[in-house]
Amino acid sequence: MQSRKPLHSFHIPVMGVAYTIDSPLRVAEFGISSVISLVDDLLMEKMRELYSKKFELPFSPITSSEIDARAKRITSYLNMMDRIVKEKVDELLSKKSKTDLKKFSDMLPNTSTIKMELNRVIENGTNSTKEFWNKLKESLTSGLIDVNIMTKVDKENYSNGEKLSDEFNDAHAALRGFAQSEVSSSLVLSAGMNPKLYGYIENFEDFYPTSNFELKKKVTLKVSDFRSALIQGKFLAKKGIWVSEYRIESGLNCGGHAFASDGLLLGPILQEFVDNRQMLIDSTFEIYVKALEQKSKFVPTEAPCLKISVQGGVGTNEEHQMLISRYKVDSVGWGSPFLLVKEATCVDDDTRQRLAKATENDLYLSNISPLGVMFNNLRGSSMEMKRDLLIQQGRPGSHCLKRFLALSKEHNDRGECTASVSYIKRKLKELNEKQLTASEYEIQYNKITEKSCLCIGLVTSAYSEHGVDGGKEYNGITICPGPNMAYFSKEVSLKKMVGHIYGANNIIERLDRPHMFVKELYLYVDYLKRKIMECGDDINAKDTKYFSTFKDNLLKGIEYYRSIFKEVTKDSNKALKQLVEAEKQISKLFCSLKCAV
Repeated sequence: MQSRKPLHSFHIPVMGVAYTIDSPLRVAEFGISSVISLVDDLLMEKMRELYSKKFELPFSPITSSEIDARAKRITSYLNMMDRIVKEKVDELLSKKSKTDLKKFSDMLPNTSTIKMELNRVIENGTNSTKEFWNKLKESLTSGLIDVNIMTKVDKENYSNGEKLSDEFNDAHAALRGFAQSEVSSSLVLSAGMNPKLYGYIENFEDFYPTSNFELKKKVTLKVSDFRSALIQGKFLAKKGIWVSEYRIESGLNCGGHAFASDGLLLGPILQEFVDNRQMLIDSTFEIYVKALEQKSKFVPTEAPCLKISVQGGVGTNEEHQMLISRYKVDSVGWGSPFLLVKEATCVDDDTRQRLAKATENDLYLSNISPLGVMFNNLRGSSMEMKRDLLIQQGRPGSHCLKRFLALSKEHNDRGECTASVSYIKRKLKELNEKQLTASEYEIQYNKITEKSCLCIGLVTSAYSEHGVDGGKEYNGITICPGPNMAYFSKEVSLKKMVGHIYGANNIIERLDRPHMFVKELYLYVDYLKRKIMECGDDINAKDTKYFSTFKDNLLKGIEYYRSIFKEVTKDSNKALKQLVEAEKQISKLFCSLKCAV
């Protein structure tokens, strides 16, 4: 099961709800793959209307009153993108414009044979043969239009007061919208296992292999460690679904929601995948074959391709190459830096400038997400200021217009968003009935009111960039870059960013940026400090065990890094000193604990 080799060794991961919502239309023609979020079908419908007008395509709105409107909107948006991308690539090959071919060639790494051939034609004016163009057409692959579903964002839906069946849950409908589209790409599942949703994949033929040994639609799992990959891979294999890619993401050195590990660091996690990759393939393929036979599906004679990718904090060509050469990854995700590339991501100019000026102190882990998961945030964002103003006015909370995150069933079966006015009112009423000290009350009050509306905040920037008036509620922006954003300080062109990734140029002006592994290590040390402080003097046996495991994992990670840093970084002395300092901080932290750890 061999597919055509991608033109690039990097991809643009999903960012927020809207920041990569139209990235395929911006970069896929250059062979660059990107991932869009399937959370907001209303946004996708608006984007479909905008781009249909731009490219003079027919547009017929899909109203909320239509049966299965969510899935239909997603299918229609994906089909439109697929059509536009294909037409752009066809135009490149048919027009044979040297200007366009040069722009395409400039995006490719210098090691690309396609780039070498194209440059020969462009620069030397060599007459290209029909055979050359046929070969180019066979080799040239557009970037993939991959899609992301957060598995737990699977709100139940109702019609006329009656709860609809599971297939109309938000994530299920999004999956169906993708499955029924014409695109051939990957479904990226993140935020953990949802057995019910995973089982639903079985219903769609495009996820099964054809007699040509092809998978039209593939599954990519975003995982935090090898154990998670093995468990989920086997679970899906039992259903006849092959996981084509495991996408490893740093727990803290990433954007968006942060799913911290128990001190397990990215380097050792990657090493475990290197050491056990073949075992992962063999063990899941055996299960996969049996499942396909039971379903009377076509059974491949060899395991389909299994890729490993990684993302989270990469920032230099040296790190990019290290991940590919040492850990044999097939693709490296570059996320936050692309927020500074107008040609690639959907960000308004003001927010882009704020990101360019952001320092480490401006980028922080917050508790604003209604999902109850830590969320990377830009300090002083307009949505944050709007939330704080409402709190000052005694009117905390947001009007829940979209309900994508209305998942709390604490007060009713239909669910509420914990950032909504109704939920916060109920919680504050409960709080006022408790007899708490002033300091205890303040802590609980802040926990209740700090939640922010992400459904609006993560979309407003896209509306602003496209000049769309979303209404009076769309007046606050939330953006979720990772800590790596602090080291990228200016807006750059797509060509410059791609050149930076491949080592053709350097766009980082700061000289104090630590290696990505060291940065993640210190993020985990800070995270551990935060968790210990939250416990205060009330550390119990469970906490003690957790902190002990966390410390052991960090120290094992430091030893691993100590053994490899002379190979993976040209500035090994600096990195080794930073490892020593991290050890000291961990030791000091545990010496301050009153319990024996």
